[in-house]
Amino acid sequence: MKHTSRIGTMVVGMAVVAAAIAAGCAGAPLRTEASTSGIRAAEEVGASKVPKAALHLQLAREELAKAKAMSANGDKDEATSLLARSEADAELAVALSREDAEKTEAQAAVERVRQLRKETK
Repeated sequence: MKHTSRIGTMVVGMAVVAAAIAAGCAGAPLRTEASTSGIRAAEEVGASKVPKAALHLQLAREELAKAKAMSANGDKDEATSLLARSEADAELAVALSREDAEKTEAQAAVERVRQLRKETK
């Protein structure tokens, strides 16, 4: 009988520890660094000046704000998912902004070549 009560005590103890761990994870702060730094990078490369990039930058900002609100309301899973979308939108804004800058630079190079050809004729 004593053996059974020890096992029961161990099971109850493990359940308490598991519940404490789960409660601790639920109260863990939302990790917004990746999304925030992605938004900052998009701002620094001028995403707000490129229409398609500006749209994704705005989406990233809105998703980050909504994720923070959801986290505050205790919906960590949805908040984490929204943070991933925010980070992806910020990265896309950076890529679109860089693409636009490279396209502009290429067009300027083509125009310089045309101008040089005109001058040499």
